[in-house]
Amino acid sequence: MSLPAIRRVSGTARPLAGDDIDTDRIIPARFLVSVTFDGLGAHAFEDDRKAATARGEVHSFDDSRFSGASLLLVNRNFGCGSSREHAPQALLRGGIKAVVGESYSEIFFGNSVAIGLPCVTLPHDAMAALQKLVARDPARMLALDLETKTLAVGEATFEVAMPENARQAFLSGHWDGTSMLLDRFEAVEQLAKRLPYVAGF
Repeated sequence: MSLPAIRRVSGTARPLAGDDIDTDRIIPARFLVSVTFDGLGAHAFEDDRKAATARGEVHSFDDSRFSGASLLLVNRNFGCGSSREHAPQALLRGGIKAVVGESYSEIFFGNSVAIGLPCVTLPHDAMAALQKLVARDPARMLALDLETKTLAVGEATFEVAMPENARQAFLSGHWDGTSMLLDRFEAVEQLAKRLPYVAGF
């Protein structure tokens, strides 16, 4: 079963400023009992959102100006902390189709690729300028093109980066390793029969 290629993501964006935002903030641990991941999107950043409300502030995930945003704009070391796959699942199921940031935790990045959520990077200064631009103009449309490795924002175009193996996986529709194994299940079975630690010594 070939998955759809992911070449472009376009839409409005939601800025989320701050370094080292960990997976427990993205989706609090009490939601890890979810097996299907259904409904996780509604709980993304739930504790951060409550804390912001208590301070009299509006978290960007509660800010109606950014409702319907397809891209999330983050900073350095996004998705650090635990290896929970619920974090990118919560973002994807909350409507986020791509993340643009300064850097990511390696495990968060891998979990994101596995579910078809591209994460590209921009240098610090470009990221800060982009977040300010979107905060001022939430209706501004962005267009992320993985083929050209660019992010178009009105007249401006930013060069984004992504590890080449991940980029090719999105462009070819081979970003889900489980689906690839199931596609060739007979070959996997044949190989397993030859492995002593699977078939018995």
